[in-house]
Amino acid sequence: MKLVGLTGGIASGKSTVSKLLQEQHIPIIDADKIARQVVEPGRWANKLIRKHFGDEVFLPDGNLNRAKLGEVVFADPAKRKVLNSCTHPAIRLEMFKQVVYHWITGAKVVILDVPLLFESKLDRFVGTTVVVYCSEILQLQRLVKRDGLDEELATQRMRAQTPLSEKVELADIVIDNSSDLSQLSIQVKNLIKKITPSTTTWLLEYIGPPALFASFIVAIRHYSVPLFNNIISKSIKS
Repeated sequence: MKLVGLTGGIASGKSTVSKLLQEQHIPIIDADKIARQVVEPGRWANKLIRKHFGDEVFLPDGNLNRAKLGEVVFADPAKRKVLNSCTHPAIRLEMFKQVVYHWITGAKVVILDVPLLFESKLDRFVGTTVVVYCSEILQLQRLVKRDGLDEELATQRMRAQTPLSEKVELADIVIDNSSDLSQLSIQVKNLIKKITPSTTTWLLEYIGPPALFASFIVAIRHYSVPLFNNIISKSIKS
């Protein structure tokens, strides 16, 4: 199974690319979705955030006040690191579980949709990295329009992330989202052709580990059962 890391910047269009991939029946492991799940009331990450940031970043029902928490962490890199330390271990564990599930079910390729792919060093665990890019000016315009922010606050949130230009330098494949949806769709279809392994490659990669495990079990049974019977036989004779 081939793992592909998908990333981008705020308002660059990564979520749109992820949706287009999903429409083509490519499995997606969405780090943002998982991040929302692990901070639900009662979860360990939720308790850690309350411990470090206090009740003021929570709603009365126990859910996070995301707008308030965003104001806190986007303005302070140190607090952003604290938040990441509260959530990242739980997010990575859930991602690992989903990777194993897709491997067991025989997926040819799986997308890890991770905003902080390079920053969190998760790019080391994927075979190919993909960055969704647009110019900084276009990114700012989209963010202001999408979230209803003023330019100063939108710029602050962009500055809190690694610049897209730096991510492009690290990427194996770049998708340019500077045009319209139809052009983006064409790029996504071309991406799928590039990242999908051949049937032969998939069979070798997928059957190898399970076959090795199965052989190990067969070998244990083959040698251990006669040995066990021999021990029992000697015990009876004595």
